[in-house]
Amino acid sequence: MNEREHLFTRIREALTVKTPAHHGDSLPTSAEHRCVLPTVGTTMDEQLALFAQNAADLKATFILVNHEDDLARALQVLADKEQWQRVATHQGGLANKLAGLLGLPLLMVDGGYDKSALALCDAGISECDALVAQTGSVVVTSMTAGGRALSCLPPHHVVITRRSQLVPDLTSAFSLIREKHAAHYPSMISFITGPSRTGDIERILVLGAHGPKQLTIFCIQD
Repeated sequence: MNEREHLFTRIREALTVKTPAHHGDSLPTSAEHRCVLPTVGTTMDEQLALFAQNAADLKATFILVNHEDDLARALQVLADKEQWQRVATHQGGLANKLAGLLGLPLLMVDGGYDKSALALCDAGISECDALVAQTGSVVVTSMTAGGRALSCLPPHHVVITRRSQLVPDLTSAFSLIREKHAAHYPSMISFITGPSRTGDIERILVLGAHGPKQLTIFCIQD
């Protein structure tokens, strides 16, 4: 099946799903949204497996580790393999701690910093708000992922997260953000779904066109 046939097959499948009736002026409920969205499984293990598969399909690297120490070792292996010379990160529960263990020059983006210096970093290490099983997305906001530029400028974005941050679907992700930040709603919310990509030229997929070429997600099992 070529891409054209695959696209039309997906459209035909979507047309078989009846859109739930909605009345009144209020927005559709989460339950109504879920009626027309792909299923994600009922257990955490099913949703984690779905996230891992979606991430792989999107050309992202998903690494599940048992403990924080295992993550530190895996991050060091990655840094050595790619010969990182400098990294950028932000203050947080884990990101700055693990980045500091690498023993490399470290750019902190919480205060004032030089954007040119950030662009020269080999990797940006950030935390996130959630992982979305349904789409394989990483949810980052300006309040929990080091601002707007950390996940965009360095060529390799490394995300530090925990299994407990996995949510089943997009409606759950928006509910989590609303509950977590309440009155201090972030000025930026981004759903990072795989590395930056484009297929504009002759429909040839090119990674890293408008942002990081690589996305690695380290997840600690709680």
